[in-house]
Amino acid sequence: MAIERRLFGALGGDCELYGIGVGEEALAHGEAWIHRMHDRLTRFSPDSELSRFNAQAGRWAEVTPLLEALLRQCLRAYEESDGLVNAAILPALLAAGYTRTFADGPTAVTTTVAVPSLPEVLEVAGGRARLRHGAQIDLGGIAKGWLADQLVADLGDNALVNLCGDLMARGGGERGDGWPVGMGVETVLLLDIGAATSGTRRRAWGEGLHHLIDPRTGLPSATDVREASVLAQTAADAEIYAKAALLLGTADAPAYLEGHGALGWYLAP
Repeated sequence: MAIERRLFGALGGDCELYGIGVGEEALAHGEAWIHRMHDRLTRFSPDSELSRFNAQAGRWAEVTPLLEALLRQCLRAYEESDGLVNAAILPALLAAGYTRTFADGPTAVTTTVAVPSLPEVLEVAGGRARLRHGAQIDLGGIAKGWLADQLVADLGDNALVNLCGDLMARGGGERGDGWPVGMGVETVLLLDIGAATSGTRRRAWGEGLHHLIDPRTGLPSATDVREASVLAQTAADAEIYAKAALLLGTADAPAYLEGHGALGWYLAP
């Protein structure tokens, strides 16, 4: 059967949906869902669910099942990465000049902002959550990996979802041995696994300024890795591992990835 595909822009980058035995209507529904998720989760709109939640910092706020699930993913990512993947980096990201969409360009750099421990500023309960006063979160890649995992399950038994570099594959693709995707300088076959790439090349401005904040310093990361690509059981896991690996650098990333069950990786200087 022929591969159906749909390419579009959302979530701040390029998205791709592929399926075999998946109708064009299903792919169109998938694209529409991603656009809705973008509108609900973006930090660049004051009316989004995320922005409204950030604006209520200091008190308990009702949250939808979607936002509750993603907030719990943020806490899981923090634990899985030993604190390196920290959704509470938004004030530091704003201080570095990333205050509006990248297409609109950066703004002035302000003072360095310390990044708090996420469990100290975020509490999640059934249907509600609370941010400490002054804290703000950015769902970023955590949302993209999680959304890729959710959408690929809806598309069927033989599909691939790529949301701005966070991928999840189901089934064996066109030839049955996996979906071919680029990983560093090689092509790998994804068969019921996820992949993610985290890098500093695309969203960069000024000297040493980019969107990947190191929560240990409150500044854009300064490791010797410019791009990390990781394979894992899910796209959400791959996203966590890739970002942690980039922040750790070539000296410490391999031990971390081995210890957390990553299925493969490529680190580019």
